[in-house]
Amino acid sequence: MTLPAEFADLEPYAAWALPAEPERYAKRLASSMEEMQAFYDAAFPRLEDAIAHCDALPWDDLPDDARSLLHLMQSLVMVSFPVEVWKQARVPDSGAAYLNLIVEPRC
Repeated sequence: MTLPAEFADLEPYAAWALPAEPERYAKRLASSMEEMQAFYDAAFPRLEDAIAHCDALPWDDLPDDARSLLHLMQSLVMVSFPVEVWKQARVPDSGAAYLNLIVEPRC
């Protein structure tokens, strides 16, 4: 997996560029708060640039590097609440609750 050249600084976090929500959620649960914080701190400042980059490309034929960037930013969203609010990977006070996503958003 490679990212667009202008996002090479995010390559150390390439393992977060996962194509499906269940994979992103599992990665979140398997990651430490330190790992999520490091990813968040690197990726969040680049979010607007990433959105602009992807928006400038044809969605029906998104290049592989841009698709990886999109997935990376989707993982950023996945870690935002744990990092910003909960300070833990799991949803507080949710017990054994689990959400199973049936259909992925189009991308």
